[in-house]
Amino acid sequence: MCEWQLSWKLKKDTLVSKDDWIAIVPRRYAEIYPSSPLLNSYEMTHVSAAALMEVRYFQAEADTMPEEIFAEHHVLLNLQETPHRVQNRRDGEMRDFTFHKNEIVVTPAGMRSGWRWFAKSDVIVVTLDPQRVEKFAQTELAMLLDPQQFADLPQFTDPDLCAAGVMLRDALENDDLTSGVMFEAMSRVLLVKLLERYGQKRPEDLALSASFTSDHYGRVLSFIRANLDRTITVDDLAREAGMSPSHFGRMFKETVGETPMQYVLAYRVEQAIDIMKDSARALGSIALDCGFADQAHFSRSFKQITGQTPRQFRAATTQ
Repeated sequence: MCEWQLSWKLKKDTLVSKDDWIAIVPRRYAEIYPSSPLLNSYEMTHVSAAALMEVRYFQAEADTMPEEIFAEHHVLLNLQETPHRVQNRRDGEMRDFTFHKNEIVVTPAGMRSGWRWFAKSDVIVVTLDPQRVEKFAQTELAMLLDPQQFADLPQFTDPDLCAAGVMLRDALENDDLTSGVMFEAMSRVLLVKLLERYGQKRPEDLALSASFTSDHYGRVLSFIRANLDRTITVDDLAREAGMSPSHFGRMFKETVGETPMQYVLAYRVEQAIDIMKDSARALGSIALDCGFADQAHFSRSFKQITGQTPRQFRAATTQ
């Protein structure tokens, strides 16, 4: 588990022994759930390698799951028609409640959680990687998240989110190209809903007036999107943010975790990946549309970010 994923859960003066550290090595729901998932997005062959989430559909008789700490966020969507008793221990606090259809449980990464349910389960479990969530929130919603990313939500009614989850589940029933496209589209819909409703934004009231806020970030991202096919410099971005280039560069890296130019390059590659889904588009045309000087520049940059050339990546994702 990455240090940043645990830093907000462990006190600074806490010493973690080797045995304790082994106990918090991240696990997956699929590894400890008492039955195998009936449907599993990880096994789909027509889902892009850049899929935003993993989705598993479970049904299991009354049973338990031991307390574990996970490196990923988990969202549990209850589809069981009949209300049933559930116990959920979260960071040492026991909750004993009646679980109703269309209720959800959001468990942020790094939280210790264990379960016991007293009737047959009928649930969808959505697993989210924090790094992918952070990138999606930044590039798609211009949202800067705090380290926890999601609210600790032990029980909440959300029929709309559950309906989106059912559409994801249905897309898993047929492993074909059409279902893969539907799964990816609904993944984006569900993640947007999650972030807009339960995402934890970085608190702006703690920032100084000269700090890099969500408003600064939004203006910079809008400029990058509008000028993707052109040369973009640090001076251009600093001007949009209303800062000096040196101050902007420092604040951007401190907030986003990358230098402005690293971010622009990664954004160009991400947009290229999206366009490459259209197999009719030539790589040279995509390169120019995404602001690369030529196809050779595109290929070098793409491999730097993904580890593959554009041709290799396209071949691997269209098999």
